[in-house]
Amino acid sequence: MMRCKRCQDLIEPVNCEQQLAPKTNILHSMPFHLDGCLSLSALRLYLPFLSSPPPPSSIYYSAPSSSSLQLSLPHSPSRHSGASSQRTSPVRSLMMTVSSGDNAADTKISLTGSAPLEAVLFDVDGTLCDSDPIHLEAFKILFQEIGYNAGVPIDEQYYIEHFAGKHNEELAEFLFPDDIPRGVKFMEDKETMFRKLAEEKLKAIDGLYKLQKWIEDRGLKRVAVTNAPKTNAEFMISRLGLSDFFEGVILGEECEHAKPHPEPYLKGLELLKVSKEHAIIFEDSVSGIKAGVAAGMPVIGLTTRNPEHILMQAKPTFLIKTYDDPKLWAALEELDKKST
Repeated sequence: MMRCKRCQDLIEPVNCEQQLAPKTNILHSMPFHLDGCLSLSALRLYLPFLSSPPPPSSIYYSAPSSSSLQLSLPHSPSRHSGASSQRTSPVRSLMMTVSSGDNAADTKISLTGSAPLEAVLFDVDGTLCDSDPIHLEAFKILFQEIGYNAGVPIDEQYYIEHFAGKHNEELAEFLFPDDIPRGVKFMEDKETMFRKLAEEKLKAIDGLYKLQKWIEDRGLKRVAVTNAPKTNAEFMISRLGLSDFFEGVILGEECEHAKPHPEPYLKGLELLKVSKEHAIIFEDSVSGIKAGVAAGMPVIGLTTRNPEHILMQAKPTFLIKTYDDPKLWAALEELDKKST
């Protein structure tokens, strides 16, 4: 007996068949059970695609009914049902409605619920430009100066987990919980270093200007909504040549609540004088996607740097790699047809 890592209930192992699908196998220890405590995005963490099967082993299954994952299982009663049948039959097949490497939970990608579209709201860092590597480099330089982490440089994973998408007030407190003024000064120095490095390195996400033209051709309203400091936001937008594209910039630091609270996106709608029913959002971070979803709008997530399985936990409408992604343009074409 073991405890499910999600809900802590006691669970028993079930023997699984070695081969689940051609050249596709499931990792051989998944400490979760059948009854839906595991989200699809978490389950995907345990679905490595291997060139050869692992040896047969014990495995625990979870099949949330609301996800697009489908498990073809033998009779296996729920722990809540009170049934006494033993779970001894192997799993016969595993079928996913999406391909590995594509969106984790989409059976149908559609934005037609926003027709007729009136506005598009954009995050800035990681959404308009691939800025996270530059932020990471700036942190590394300043961390070396203060001996952070005993002088061991932080890596991209640490940056994603602790810094990506968060506003500077939050980061100042995280880095210097006992000396907030020092944390504030550190973040100011870090942003200065970021802008210095970005002068040469800042580049737009592929396909951004194609999407810009699509938006302008349809006369849609647009606003930038960001947790970045004002100086950084204005610098990046200007550097990308988008100063005249946006009708305004909503700053998390000027709101009572920054992302992941929905307030910044709700203020964006207010500025543009449009309803949430006719607007969409582009975001790249968990906090940003959560803010957009909480504000009641479809959110297209970009996998610029944040892992897909992490972004899917925030429930975006779908994910794209860049603005050239065919999934995006198929959805926009369908939206166009619905709007006419």
